[in-house]
Amino acid sequence: MTQPLVLTLSCTDRPGITARVTTFLFERGGNILEAQQFNDRASDAFFMRVEFDPGDTSRETIRAEFAPLADEYSMDWKLALRDRPRRVLIMVSKFDHCLADLLYRWRIGELPMEPVAIVSNHPREAIEHTHLGDIPFLHLPITRETKAQQEAQVRTIAEDTDAELIVLARYMQILSDEQAAHFAGRCINIHHSFLPGFKGAKPYHQAYERGVKMIGASAHYVTADLDEGPIIHQDAESIGHADTPDELVRKGRDIESRVLAEAVRLHLEERVLLNGQRTVVFSG
Repeated sequence: MTQPLVLTLSCTDRPGITARVTTFLFERGGNILEAQQFNDRASDAFFMRVEFDPGDTSRETIRAEFAPLADEYSMDWKLALRDRPRRVLIMVSKFDHCLADLLYRWRIGELPMEPVAIVSNHPREAIEHTHLGDIPFLHLPITRETKAQQEAQVRTIAEDTDAELIVLARYMQILSDEQAAHFAGRCINIHHSFLPGFKGAKPYHQAYERGVKMIGASAHYVTADLDEGPIIHQDAESIGHADTPDELVRKGRDIESRVLAEAVRLHLEERVLLNGQRTVVFSG
């Protein structure tokens, strides 16, 4: 039985792209299982995601024969196995609720990933409540003086483990511009407020002081601009006048966990395409 494939692509919009792509797959015996597209009129860009059963045609053949069509339209494209678990490196500091949630969802089969390592700037005892099993744990302390060296170690670990995605699961360190550029498009961060509001320290306390009626969390790709990378997923929750800062933090932990998990799922399933400083997110 053949494994389903996922084709994602983006290019300048013009008539006939959908017809050319679907005809190409049909002529090679492909059976489309799911197809979504988006025409961004503001940027004159076209985005498409297609899941399909390739039948008797190999992925290598489809890749080779699709290349001329992609070149004709100057496409940025990718052809991936739908069901292959992606290799994920997770980074965390002292707050482990997002880490615990990701590992739970992975263990029950909800997230198609393979955790290759967990890196923390604190010792393992700092996240003693989370069951890591046999996932390698690496304690890499960091100071202002050792930041460059520590980040180089992280890059080496990512390379040695063939990590395809880096997840900052409440990793409370700002990545350098070099590190952000190195992991561009494959590093997801969870921000514990509803961006672009309440950046920096203690966002829930900031929200409390402002008397807001909604709090939230944002998961986004990391860029050199602090907390301003393309947003993948957000969610919010109503709060009342009687909620204390501690209660906002408690509710925030739940929002952070589910927002990060959903962003990771969308990325793992090849449902997120970059559109400049924004994203195109195909539901599923």
